Amino acid sequence: MTRIVFHLNCLEQGGAERVVSNLANQFSRENYEVIVATEWYGENEFRLDDGVRRVHVGLREEDEKKGRIARIYLRHKYLRRFLQEEKPDILIAFAHKANYRALAATVGMKLPVLISVRTNPVGHYDSLSDRLQIPLLFPHAAGCVFQTEGQKAFFPSYVQKKSRIILNPVHEKYLNAPAPKERRKVVMQSGRLVDFKNQPMLIDAFLKVHEKHPDYELEIYGGDSFDGTKELLEEKIRANRAERFIRLMGASDELETQLSSASVFAFSSDWEGLPNALLEAMALGLPVVATDCPCGGPRTVIRDGENGILVPIRDSEAMAEGINRLIEDRELAERLAGNAARIRELVNPGAVFEQWRDYIEEILREK
Repeated sequence: MTRIVFHLNCLEQGGAERVVSNLANQFSRENYEVIVATEWYGENEFRLDDGVRRVHVGLREEDEKKGRIARIYLRHKYLRRFLQEEKPDILIAFAHKANYRALAATVGMKLPVLISVRTNPVGHYDSLSDRLQIPLLFPHAAGCVFQTEGQKAFFPSYVQKKSRIILNPVHEKYLNAPAPKERRKVVMQSGRLVDFKNQPMLIDAFLKVHEKHPDYELEIYGGDSFDGTKELLEEKIRANRAERFIRLMGASDELETQLSSASVFAFSSDWEGLPNALLEAMALGLPVVATDCPCGGPRTVIRDGENGILVPIRDSEAMAEGINRLIEDRELAERLAGNAARIRELVNPGAVFEQWRDYIEEILREK
């Protein structure tokens, strides 16, 4: 039986964590032995099937008071010791620090490491530390999974040559949700309340929409990231006396039912990897207006004017125009929504799993 280890920081609810939990469960159901090795436990984590083993490989309580260099060394040491004991066939790392940690911990081991980039490389893989670690460690990767061409183009050719672009899987509950009997006069967004998702710009845009369409409301679903964004949004709503028609709905585990009746789904991020919230909205068959943000996630799945509308980042006027266009031209909105729903063919768990499985098996054959 092929033994796979996924390595990432934790399973706290986020984009990479969602993908890992989905893939780990899927591989387990397909009779792979799957272990998820994390650095710590979060408070609100994605659920793993009983067949998936969860292992802590991070710092211990007595390590927390040690210096930074010592903690880095110990993280590598604990991961390496775990891998030597378990002897997996392949290690799959997700996200920035886990990628470096996996490659550094396996130096000298005959263990293929598949890394995965999950965010915009600009601003995340271009510091002095990155410029030192990428040429030192990335040549040792057996392969790399990207989400978009923009991510891939950032890295050296030796990384690009042994890489794949694989979209995120969307949970089946978004693929099988029943179509609404009618659409509510509500614009919706889902995603953490965090600075780079630029929900303040969305509120500014909707204030303009509300001037033309006072019967429409805005609902923003998402948990607090505790970076001050939630407080900023609350203050903006109060300052504009918009409590009656702009609401922060909090986190939800039932978005497939709450989003499905929206008239418009508005995506406002300044940058992303490949945003799950956008994929879920399209899979639900929603009319979508999205910022054309780097590193090309929305552009990867949206053909402007065919299955959604793309607008420039940080442009509340363009966002407002896009939302108004879909509110006022319902025939266009429903046509875009119907085309958007075809993304189910690309992002259903089975299709995404097959791409990961085929790539992993190719790496193992080369080993």
